[in-house]
Amino acid sequence: TVAGIGYRPEEYAQFDVDYKRRGALQDELLETLLKAWTGEDFEYRGRTVRVTPRPFSDPHPLLLVGGSSKAAARRAARLGLPFFPSAHLPDIEAYYKERLVEYGTEGWTMMPAAVTPLLHLAEDPDRAWAEHGEHFLHEARTYASWQSSDIRSAVKSGATTVEELRAEGVYRIVTPEECLALGLDSYVLHPLSGGMSVDEGWRSMHLFCENVLPRLKAL
Repeated sequence: TVAGIGYRPEEYAQFDVDYKRRGALQDELLETLLKAWTGEDFEYRGRTVRVTPRPFSDPHPLLLVGGSSKAAARRAARLGLPFFPSAHLPDIEAYYKERLVEYGTEGWTMMPAAVTPLLHLAEDPDRAWAEHGEHFLHEARTYASWQSSDIRSAVKSGATTVEELRAEGVYRIVTPEECLALGLDSYVLHPLSGGMSVDEGWRSMHLFCENVLPRLKAL
């Protein structure tokens, strides 16, 4: 699980939460989770709380702190949690490692590669683009409308047409063979976009799991 604070004031306003308090709220949430997962008594907003049974995972379920700011990196290091930058940000990764030393904690980074395409698999990419390209374009344009100039994300599209989106390469519809030929360090699957057929999403997943994943394991 990756826990981030988000960047859209509208989402905080929808739940009547002060956007300026998002950092403090994130601190409280993560600290509470880590204490609750111990199975021991702890204080929460003036009450003594104990949550049982404690998780099977030791010391707790996998939890990463996500973000693209130094504040997010500091938070992860202070809590001894792994860090998930929202884009390929070596400077933030280096800052996180420095803070680990400062706080005397341990952690690691799961950072997107410099090129991180969203992959959808299809036996006939031309057909898939013709049938589903508008769904990917709607998602790309909506997401882009939320991102200000200071948002650093691995997924950032400037396309305004399906043709531009396809040429841009942020979203890629590929055959299993083309997927393998990409030679990526990590594969980010995007089998379903809003409005698409669920059956199409399952076809993409089956193509990857049956035709790509076994051959990646063999490398």
